[in-house]
Amino acid sequence: MSQLKAILVDDEISNLKGLEKKLKTLFPEIEISGMFQSPEDAVSAINTTQLDILFLDIQMPRIDGFELLSRLKHINFQIIFVTAYSEYAIEAFKQSAVDYILKPIDNDDLKIAVQKALSNIVSEKEKQSNSRLLDLLSETVKKNKVVVPTSKGISFIPEEEVMHLEGYEGYTRIHLIDGTTLMSSYNLGKFEKTLGAIFFKCHKSHIINLEHVRHFENEGYIVLDTDYRVPISKTNKKAFLKMFS
Repeated sequence: MSQLKAILVDDEISNLKGLEKKLKTLFPEIEISGMFQSPEDAVSAINTTQLDILFLDIQMPRIDGFELLSRLKHINFQIIFVTAYSEYAIEAFKQSAVDYILKPIDNDDLKIAVQKALSNIVSEKEKQSNSRLLDLLSETVKKNKVVVPTSKGISFIPEEEVMHLEGYEGYTRIHLIDGTTLMSSYNLGKFEKTLGAIFFKCHKSHIINLEHVRHFENEGYIVLDTDYRVPISKTNKKAFLKMFS
């Protein structure tokens, strides 16, 4: 892994120096881009720095750690809270922290927290790489194919064989006309950008192949081949019916 960048925020200089020393010893691959006692200065630096991990104290004068996060333009890095107060743990994880370390910092706790962050960073970079690959494949393969990244590789499915795409907890289920289902780690929005004109998004979680539409039910469902029923939202109902008028 290439050099990673981190920022440390704590109102006490002794804590910053102590954490800096531990990180340099245990994780030499992490470059400390800045250390801040002032939350206001930290906000300015974080908003203008490309970083990978933020080590953040919670209880600080004027602005606490949670308020600091709310002032950031983007949070596209890992957050590790470092604090003396265990009662903040639940709120910390609500703020999407990768982990929570109590002061005084135990080396083993620090190792566990940083390793979690590093694993997340690797996973995110792999996801971005796969996303670029999918974009390339979508541009180069025939336009009548649906490109489906799966855990086993990449499938190229003829459009006419895809009956329905269903968003599910950040993943996508692809339902085929033969009754089989593929699961992809890409969300429905990613597929929506690459699908051909025969597909219609009838619901925030559902995209259907118009070639397989057999019936519209007034109570809010579209019936596809083999009596397969898919919900349609009120906002998309008018656009759907207009295509057949």
